[in-house]
Amino acid sequence: MTDPLDYSGKTVLVVGGTSGIGNGIAQAFRAAGATVHVTGTRGSEQDYPDSDMEGLSFHSLDVSDRDAVDAFDWPDTLDVVVLCQGIARYGREEFTREGWDAVMEVNLDSLLDCANATRQKLADTGGSLIIVSSIGGYRGLVGNPAYGASKAGAISMVKSLGVAFGAEGIRVNGIAPGYVHTKINDVFLKDEKFQKQTIAATPRGRLGLPEDMAGAALFLASPLADFIVGQTISVDGGLSVAG
Repeated sequence: MTDPLDYSGKTVLVVGGTSGIGNGIAQAFRAAGATVHVTGTRGSEQDYPDSDMEGLSFHSLDVSDRDAVDAFDWPDTLDVVVLCQGIARYGREEFTREGWDAVMEVNLDSLLDCANATRQKLADTGGSLIIVSSIGGYRGLVGNPAYGASKAGAISMVKSLGVAFGAEGIRVNGIAPGYVHTKINDVFLKDEKFQKQTIAATPRGRLGLPEDMAGAALFLASPLADFIVGQTISVDGGLSVAG
């Protein structure tokens, strides 16, 4: 019997795959046999000394630059595209026009730009597009209105692209991570009290790991999820349903 989670012979691209959740997803697809490309904003893979870049093909791309996205040399063939780019601004910067625009450019605008840029390649292979958002898209974020709104928009975009791309044989789904140790979340998780409260409120009793998100991505891109379209799965240990 063929293993539905064997990605041998498949080509995967993870935008924002140089650190955190994106890097965990990229390495999971590589371990499953895929040829994996990742993008990051720095100049080379050596500029990511704290990330696991082994076996990954690195490409420099700043998705906030729409012209750069248009000019980017995308891989010739794509079976899976994971959009995992994301930023936040702190100190109430997101209440300013500049802060709001900076977050929206990366967290929302670039999703559509990258989806459009890879649409035909995914249609050619009957591929899968996965958008990584956040459970923050379902909640009120007192200090990060742009981040919350952009993630809510990403969840809505999964639905819209699921419908728009479905007739072309592309399955679009999403993952909404809970609290995982990433550069964005560690602004909060370094507060020991906040971290303990978050873990206590999570039915699974721990913080998330990049591997948890990778498992969901492997599933959503596989034949096991062939009849799942336009859905965003919350991978948060039950935090969002526990209150």
